[in-house]
Amino acid sequence: MSFYQSPKKISAFDAKFEAQKIAFAPVSFQVARCLSQFDLLTKVDEVGEKGISLVQLTQDSELSEYAIHVLLDMGLSMGIFWCKDNHYRLDKTGYFLLHDDMAAKNLNFIHDVCYQGLFELEDSLKQGKAIGLKHFGDWDTIYPGLSQLPEQTKKSWFEFDHYYSDHAFDSLLPLIFKSQPAHIVDVGGNTGKWAFACTHYNKNVHVTIMDLPGQLIVAMKNAQTQLVADRVHPFETDLLDSEKPFCQEGDLYWMSQFLDCFSKQQISIILKRTVAAMKPDSELCILETYWDRQPHEAGAYCVNATSLYFTAIANGNSRMYHSKDMLNMIIEAGLYVDQDIDNIGLGHTLLRCKLKPTYQ
Repeated sequence: MSFYQSPKKISAFDAKFEAQKIAFAPVSFQVARCLSQFDLLTKVDEVGEKGISLVQLTQDSELSEYAIHVLLDMGLSMGIFWCKDNHYRLDKTGYFLLHDDMAAKNLNFIHDVCYQGLFELEDSLKQGKAIGLKHFGDWDTIYPGLSQLPEQTKKSWFEFDHYYSDHAFDSLLPLIFKSQPAHIVDVGGNTGKWAFACTHYNKNVHVTIMDLPGQLIVAMKNAQTQLVADRVHPFETDLLDSEKPFCQEGDLYWMSQFLDCFSKQQISIILKRTVAAMKPDSELCILETYWDRQPHEAGAYCVNATSLYFTAIANGNSRMYHSKDMLNMIIEAGLYVDQDIDNIGLGHTLLRCKLKPTYQ
């Protein structure tokens, strides 16, 4: 990735300012969130170029003039607003905080899911465990507890997860059905969104969702709502336990934003179990956001930041991977990559894998 292959072209003065931004980053984050929560971004946006005064913003607000004023001042320093003649207008950063869906989903995810737990990042790094998860429940990983999270936390988690995957669906469905699979095994299918997309796209395909029992209960309820329960099937298992069953002989095994939830050692186990279940002509399609394959630096920044969510909250040992690491694990499992497609959706890469001849 060319973004990081040479020093940034930035003056020492500007670099020192960037260091101060990092030091005060938790303050900036909470200010941005409060400006959104109290509708101050919306109120400033609504008046457009003429701007709005502090007195006007204070009217009909639950906040005092003091509270609004400290938020506005910090917003000026953050580039959210600009101010002339004591009237505030949205600057470009403020515009995207308000209108960009990705920024909104990321902000809610960090606040509702990650903020408290990230305080435990130091201990999580030392112990190799998701110490921050204790703020939600007594689980080893977040996945068995997803259905038990507080409603707002659960909402933000699923909106974050689905936002990135859903943007890829329209491009992916024709690619996946090019081989005309009759039976797709959705490994780690969660609430079933991909399974339902497949069954709506193709009226004959059957999809088996392999996942933990809590997720399958939700998925099958959703399947009833989607009127596809006759073609979406649950398969309860623990993918890391070789004593547990693994769905056999699917035409196409599907792993979307799934393998990043596991350590390298665990990924190797899952891939080898998949290889053992595949027919000679089966395919494995892996969809991930690799930080080295992002088309823009902002994407790589978000992907690398997401790795620390896994460290402190999700499981303590997984991450968003470099594509070379994943390719090496795929080869070691007995597969080869038949297709490698970048820039799907929001920076996703599709790896279409087949069995090496010796495994067929």
